[in-house]
Amino acid sequence: MELAHSLLLNEEAYNQLGEFQKAEFIFEWLRFLEKLLPVTSRADIRENQKKLVEQLTSLLNNSPGPPTRRLVAKNLAVLYSTGDTFSVYQTIDKCNELIRSKDDSPSYLPTKLAAVVCLGYLYKKLGRILGNSFTDTVGNVLKAMKNAESQGRYEIMLSLQNILNGLGAAAIPCHREIYKAARSCLTDRSMAVRCAAAKCLLELQNEAVFMWSTDLDSVVTLCFKSFEGSNYDVRLAVSKLLGTVLARALTSKQTTASIRHNFRRISLEEVMELLGTGFLRGSCGFLRASGDMLKGTSSVSRDVRVGVTQAYVVFVSTLGAQWLERNFSAFLSHILDLVSQSHPKAIQSQMDAIGCRRCVSFILRATVGGLLGEKAQIAAAKEICQAIWKLKKVVDAAMSDSNLETRINTTDVTISQHVLVCALQELGSLIHGLGTTAAPLLQDSSTGVLEAVISVILHPSISVRLTAAWCLRCIAVALPSYVSLLLDRCIERLSALKSSPEAVTGYSFAIAALLGAVKHCPLGIPHGKGKVIMTVAEDLLCSASQNSRISLQRTQAGWLLIAALMTLGPAVVQHHLPRMLLLWKCIFPSSPKDLETEKTRGDSFTWQVTLEGRAGALCAIKSFVSHCAGLLTDEVVQRLLPPLPSAVDLLTQLSSISKSYGNSLKTPSTVYRHKLYELLAVLPPKTYEGSFCAVLKELVVDLTVPDIQIDASTVLLPPLCHENDLLLLGPLLQETDHRFIEEQLLLGNSIAGGSLEYDPYSIYEKVAKGDSVPKPLPPVLSVISAATHLFGVMFSHVAESHRLQVLEQLLNSIKQTKGSRQQIVQLNVVSAFSTSLKHLANCKGSLGPEEVRRSALTLVMGALESKNPLLRCAAAECLARLAQVVSDSAFTARLAQVSFDKLKSARDVVSRTGHSLALGCLYRYLGGIGSTQHLNACVGILYTLSQDNTSPDVQAWALHSLSLIVDLAGPLYHVHVEPTLSLVLMLLLTVPPAYAEVHQSLGRCLNALITTLGPELQGSSTTVSALRTSCLLGCAVMQDNPDCLVQAQAISCLQQLHMFAPRHVNLSSLVSCLCVNLCSSYLLLRRAVVACLRQLVQREAAEVSEYAIALVKESREDFTPDVNIREIGLEGALLGLLDKELDQRLCQDIRETLTHMLTSMAVEKLSFWLKLCKDVLAASADFNTVASVDTTQEEETAKVDDASVLTSDSDERFHPFSNPRWSTRVFAAECVCKIISQCENAGSAHFDITLAQERKQRDSRDDFLVLHLADLIRMAFMAATDHSDQLRLSGLQTLLIVVRKFAAVPEPEFPGHVILEQYQANVGAALRPAFAPETPPDVTAKACQVCSAWIASGVVSDLNDLRRVHQLLVSSLVKVQAGKEAQSQQYNESTSTMEILAVLKAWAEVYIVAVEKQKNQSDTQNHCLKIVNSAEETYRDVTSSASGLLDLVQTDLGTLNKLWLAALQDFALLTLPSEYALQLPAEGGTFYTAETIENARPHYYNSWALILYATALWLTSTGFIVVDPDEGVTNLSRPVTPTTMCQDSSTRPLVKSPEDVNTDRFHLILGISVEFLCSPRSDAAMENIIACLRALQALFDVPWPRSKIGGDQELGVELLNVLHRLILTRESPDIQLAALEVVRLILFAAQEHVKEKRRSAEVDDGAAEKETLPEFGEGKDTGGLVPGKSLVFATLELCVCILVRQLPQLNPKLTCSPVFQSGKHLLLSEDGSRLVAAALVILSDVPAICSPEGSVSVLPTILYLIIGVLKETAVKVQDGQLPLTVAASLQALKGLLSSPMARAEKSRTAWTDLLRSALVTVLDCWDQVDGLLQELDEVSLLTAITVFVMSTSPEVTTLECLQKRCIEKFKVTLDSKDPLVQRKCYQLLHSIFQHPNKTVSYPYIHSLAPSIVGKLQETEKTKPENAAELKVIQEGIKVVTALTATAEEEHRAHLVACLLPILISFLLDENALVSATNSAKNLHEFALQNLMQIGPQYSSVFKKLMASSPTMKARLESAVKGNQESIKVKTAKHAKNPGKSSSIQLKTNFL
Repeated sequence: MELAHSLLLNEEAYNQLGEFQKAEFIFEWLRFLEKLLPVTSRADIRENQKKLVEQLTSLLNNSPGPPTRRLVAKNLAVLYSTGDTFSVYQTIDKCNELIRSKDDSPSYLPTKLAAVVCLGYLYKKLGRILGNSFTDTVGNVLKAMKNAESQGRYEIMLSLQNILNGLGAAAIPCHREIYKAARSCLTDRSMAVRCAAAKCLLELQNEAVFMWSTDLDSVVTLCFKSFEGSNYDVRLAVSKLLGTVLARALTSKQTTASIRHNFRRISLEEVMELLGTGFLRGSCGFLRASGDMLKGTSSVSRDVRVGVTQAYVVFVSTLGAQWLERNFSAFLSHILDLVSQSHPKAIQSQMDAIGCRRCVSFILRATVGGLLGEKAQIAAAKEICQAIWKLKKVVDAAMSDSNLETRINTTDVTISQHVLVCALQELGSLIHGLGTTAAPLLQDSSTGVLEAVISVILHPSISVRLTAAWCLRCIAVALPSYVSLLLDRCIERLSALKSSPEAVTGYSFAIAALLGAVKHCPLGIPHGKGKVIMTVAEDLLCSASQNSRISLQRTQAGWLLIAALMTLGPAVVQHHLPRMLLLWKCIFPSSPKDLETEKTRGDSFTWQVTLEGRAGALCAIKSFVSHCAGLLTDEVVQRLLPPLPSAVDLLTQLSSISKSYGNSLKTPSTVYRHKLYELLAVLPPKTYEGSFCAVLKELVVDLTVPDIQIDASTVLLPPLCHENDLLLLGPLLQETDHRFIEEQLLLGNSIAGGSLEYDPYSIYEKVAKGDSVPKPLPPVLSVISAATHLFGVMFSHVAESHRLQVLEQLLNSIKQTKGSRQQIVQLNVVSAFSTSLKHLANCKGSLGPEEVRRSALTLVMGALESKNPLLRCAAAECLARLAQVVSDSAFTARLAQVSFDKLKSARDVVSRTGHSLALGCLYRYLGGIGSTQHLNACVGILYTLSQDNTSPDVQAWALHSLSLIVDLAGPLYHVHVEPTLSLVLMLLLTVPPAYAEVHQSLGRCLNALITTLGPELQGSSTTVSALRTSCLLGCAVMQDNPDCLVQAQAISCLQQLHMFAPRHVNLSSLVSCLCVNLCSSYLLLRRAVVACLRQLVQREAAEVSEYAIALVKESREDFTPDVNIREIGLEGALLGLLDKELDQRLCQDIRETLTHMLTSMAVEKLSFWLKLCKDVLAASADFNTVASVDTTQEEETAKVDDASVLTSDSDERFHPFSNPRWSTRVFAAECVCKIISQCENAGSAHFDITLAQERKQRDSRDDFLVLHLADLIRMAFMAATDHSDQLRLSGLQTLLIVVRKFAAVPEPEFPGHVILEQYQANVGAALRPAFAPETPPDVTAKACQVCSAWIASGVVSDLNDLRRVHQLLVSSLVKVQAGKEAQSQQYNESTSTMEILAVLKAWAEVYIVAVEKQKNQSDTQNHCLKIVNSAEETYRDVTSSASGLLDLVQTDLGTLNKLWLAALQDFALLTLPSEYALQLPAEGGTFYTAETIENARPHYYNSWALILYATALWLTSTGFIVVDPDEGVTNLSRPVTPTTMCQDSSTRPLVKSPEDVNTDRFHLILGISVEFLCSPRSDAAMENIIACLRALQALFDVPWPRSKIGGDQELGVELLNVLHRLILTRESPDIQLAALEVVRLILFAAQEHVKEKRRSAEVDDGAAEKETLPEFGEGKDTGGLVPGKSLVFATLELCVCILVRQLPQLNPKLTCSPVFQSGKHLLLSEDGSRLVAAALVILSDVPAICSPEGSVSVLPTILYLIIGVLKETAVKVQDGQLPLTVAASLQALKGLLSSPMARAEKSRTAWTDLLRSALVTVLDCWDQVDGLLQELDEVSLLTAITVFVMSTSPEVTTLECLQKRCIEKFKVTLDSKDPLVQRKCYQLLHSIFQHPNKTVSYPYIHSLAPSIVGKLQETEKTKPENAAELKVIQEGIKVVTALTATAEEEHRAHLVACLLPILISFLLDENALVSATNSAKNLHEFALQNLMQIGPQYSSVFKKLMASSPTMKARLESAVKGNQESIKVKTAKHAKNPGKSSSIQLKTNFL
């Protein structure tokens, strides 16, 4: 294939190929040429032009296939347009010649067609350059059309379209002839030709004025004719033509041409009249219609009506949204008039009426719902409302007529019903779509939407009442705040008008619909409503028999209400269950005898009422089973069962009852059947086993003797076919944008489709799509549907012997019927059997013995050769399921063989299609039929069938089947891949484009092949690259196919290829193809485009985005997308599409695509993305409504502008997004949040303005989020103040994120301030509306969260500014205090729980922050106070803001603490396990009611942690002292208060003692914490765990709770175990540190307790003998610790857990194992070090809570751990700093060694032994491995030795061998080369030498003092080089000086005599002083100072020495002199500068 890539065709290579490869080669060359020509230079082209033209024209004679001929034509056109044009006429003549040729043979046809196509493209590209030659060409082409077959007519039409396109106005002379030719083609028998003709005419009308002027009527009539017998594509094309022509006629200007044609302007009325004619009368002329009307036979064919409906939509869309806004009322009245009484013919039968209503609804939905923005939709809703009021008046007038006779006959009333139904449906859909944005519409009293809808509820027609109820349901879903209100109103009217039949049904429908809406309203309705409705329903049922006129309506209404009530779910229903079960029991006779007596009594009316009531009861039980599965306990099921046998008995009697009482019972008995079948299908079959036989008999009768001759295949079969197989059956069964109206064409002429009035019970059920009305089918059909379903369930449960009988019976019934009736029976039977196979396969059942299989096979095989393609499709699926259920390979092979034989012999299309699909389906359920033989046979047969040119159907089915096999045969198929691919390509290149179904199947094959090859496609071998090229070729052919679904296939194939071999897919051409089809009119193509984009942007978002923009910039003439990619990029285009698109799946894909693009590109293209979001949010932000939300006047000036801050730039600029819907705006707000989180991951510069500005200056392309802060705030504000509640929530969420992320960003221009401070007005203005009284609670709850975040963030430091937001929280608190009694009855009670808890949580957060700030300040305060006279103002400033915040909260703390405690108590009750449910207070808690307990739980889980922390802080701040005087009887009217919990009123003391109140509170907090920490769910938020631990820390910070936990050891142990478990399961260091802090406090509490006990024992037993004192502390006298009971043990466990996790080397088991290498020391992370340090602090405190014996048993462990940490972490660090862990271990060691236990007499000896061992361990550290020596830090180890020497009693360290070793270590270290080590060593010795006990210090002095002095003497010669060495010498001198001081008299003189010469040797004379180094000078000064001190101290020795050494004396004197002079100079300086001396004296030594 690479050889094809050249400018000229490589003929040499071409001639060597086989026939088929030639075609491929040519196509590949043409494709390459198409890309090459536009980029080749003109000169090159001219050079090769002649040869190229020859090659291309010679191809015309080679009978090229459709794709090839199109490419030849395109290339020729490009060649001439870029090269020379002189030979073009020859080419045109040649083409004309080919067309004139008389050769009519099929083999010559492709050449003719190629010539036609070629002409089209030449004229299209070259246009007027070709001068007048076109008249001959057009004439020639039209002449050829006269005897062309369909392919020819098709190509000629498309060519003429191209010619017209290229010539424009120049073609006027030919317009009439072309028009004539196209007219005949528009009603052609071939659908493809009709489509082509429509496209041609569409092109023609651009220039041909007559089409939309003089000939308009005939064009319109022609289009109507074309709709007759049309398919979906034709309807789409022709409706586009019709709509465009009419729009053109309406908007055309008076041109000269039109004046010449004496053409008058046509008015909107006339255009509408024309369309209306088609809608109402169809395509027959006006005369014929009247004749038919007289006969009463005329009924408009449905396809015409559907086509006209689409034309209406095209007409309005072409004129655009603004036109529709201006002309809406005229348009609406015309559209509604289509179903009004002025055209009784259109709606003469119910079927017609339903069909017309659907069409009208579709027109309104597509125009009003699809084109208009939200404001315009509100205006439209008002218009619709007026229309409803007008109709209402007509009805009222007719109804008020006093004469009963006229009243009943008034046709007006019944006929106006359809108009009302359409108007109400559209009103409901409009409001449903608007959501809460529709609030202003409903509040507008002048329109009276609710009044209008409610007034129509009393309309005499049932369908109007139902639709009005449905409309109310839509309103309720859109505006949840109206649900309760509407329910109350309907219940009240129902009770008031109980005697009017219309009112009873109408209002019960409305209530049922509203109840159905509740599950879509997250805020719910008050719980009590259920009770009211149950009472009303019971009342209706009980009073039904009182008045026969309305007993039917009351019965139906009562059961309908009960059934609807069930949808509220178990929480509501369980309270009414007993009453419902009682009613259920009473409605059926209790025994068969009673049923007999019933039959003998009664007349047709009573039976009607009875059946209606029983059907209702069945429906209610079904609703109960479906919606309240949780309540179906065994006991309830037992109570449900008794009436069932009686219900089945009645079923068997129905036919005889109907016979007795005539036809009036027909419908009620059908409905009863239907409802009973539906109920049985949802019950477990075990429950009605006894009735199996009876029910099955009835089912068989229903299936085989149907009441009506209706072909219901399109209802029954699609669910039983596989969705992929349905693609074979054309677009009608696929999802399209017109599915809503196209459905009626599916159902055949006898039914129009479903409608609400067929089954009122569907009004409360869930609908498949959000706003579309439920469409239950007529009862006769739904019975069959229910019967097939139930048959499926029961057949799989009956005995196998019984199955055979049933199947035989079914087979016989098919045999006995004939003709169309036989088809219907067969259809029903196959549906039922197929359903049963489905069930059998699901429950892994078996079918039964051979006979059963045989019957089943006969049944299915019969259907497989049915005339109905849908039935064949279902039968093939059924056959495969049969094989799956039997699951026996021999049986399967037999099935396949049958099909093989059939396919070999049969010649008819029916059996060929059926059996070929059966082969594919068999693979689907058997995952590859193992044998390759079988596969080869299948593939061979299907290859042959797929090349059968005589029947496109056979080709399509065979190829589809082949695609299934390719997909499912797996690796077995690899051998066939190449031949299959060649076959597919050959067919793609040869099958005419008109056979779209074949191309679609080819597409599926190609897709399956690509999947089979999978990742192999990346390979580079020649075979793989050949396969890959073939795949790409196939995709290219399909992309050029005119059929949109084939293009969709091409896109999904390229998507697969891109997944497996991304490098080989040309991304730019793929992206351009996607952009072009982004707004296709085919839903499936749009879906394919977006699905492909979604995949592409996951890898290459940036490239995709760039290609899209590049494509628009090149702007080829044939690419004019509906979306403006140039300005807003592909991202903006997708956002725009998201706004217009109604298909949910597509919208979801668009959202995901945008999210992927955002994640990968938002940071790079920050401004672009933010601008997109801003444009969407600002496009319809209706600010005027917001600006008026200001509340009080006195906050004046600052506030006037809160809202106007943001309104300034809503200038009327052109917005790229006009009026986006609220859902799009919500998505944009979510995008803003995602952008912020993306920036957070991208780097800190996004949140640091100084850094951002610096980097922006360096590179202006850089962009940072912080620079767009104003936009973020503005967007959040716009969203937070919108009408739509969802958008408000998103806006508040955005604001919350902005506040949290930017709170700490400082403002560089005003130090001490933050950047957010300037936006406080905006934040205030955004929050205020959320606290308005009518705001929904979820919005208020969110706003509370933002308030607390804002106050806590510390952005605003000025209290007066804070007060604005604080005031909002205060107002909420007032609302909370009102208690649950005062809550509005608008929503469910749990919503008030949500709001209250949100308020309390917000206050808690603020209080916590205030306390923390104050704590931090008191710390800094203590810091500041050390600085004596600091600048006082700044300090005051700091404290004021924190204490101010605390003061703000303080005022409400009194209330808050009670509310917090109450909330915690509720939470504690709610967390009790279910077995304590009976102990919960019956009336609920403080903030939740008992009934809504389940809904309230999540809200408590959400907020308890912060409330707990705040409460703990408050309790500790009062130190558990304060108890309100009124605490016993609280001042809040609450059923349960914190102090009265769980106590009986009789036993309750009036006032509790403070101790009891405190104990309750203590246990409440502790209990909640322990319960939570014991088992925090894996998804428990980190914040909750931390808050809980902090609360415990706060609790144990004060003495009283510590005394409680200290005194209760079990409690302490339990708490420690819980913390241990928490540390094990949570890795976060924050959690572990917080937990350790709690452990430390618990230990501290225990220590206090032990001390207290010891102290009190000493006081009590002061007189007694010391020996008898009991031992306090753990371990008592034995020293034993009991795991599980011992606090010490628990503490040790926990500390070991932390230490071993951080330092695994400490684990002795691990260290002993051979795997463990004690290698290099690991440096711990900072967090790890902090954890280890905290654990060591705790360890050193442990002995303090032990008795002496106990301390002995724990000491080895503690010592091991402390020394282990020391050993493992004492590593040399660069700067000589001690690591944190080492410092901590030394500190812990010191604490431990100085423990009183070491001295206590009982434990002294043991301690001494153990401490000695510990010292040995430390000493041994040195001797471990030489290799490690360099790493170990000697200083730390020496310090440890010193700690031992200094802190233990002398007998530990004075043991001779130990002492020797210690001294040895010091000796070694003194010789260290490292000055740091030396210095530290001197310091340590300094302290040892001064040890008070001589036995300790003397050995050290004797051994080490000489060497110290010796070292110092050496330094006389080597003066110090640097500061470090200097310090060493200074330390040495300090040691000797100290020694001198401690030495005894007789040795002192000797020491001084050593010291003085050393010091004097350090002195310098004046000359040396000037030139000396710094360190020498410092040494000189230091020596001098020391001499000045020592001289006077030891004057005698000093004098002696001076006398003996004159040189020394001289040196000293000169130094002293020099010093005095320098002092003089300094004092002189000071005198000049007196202010300096009062500098602050800082205390620097903190030791």
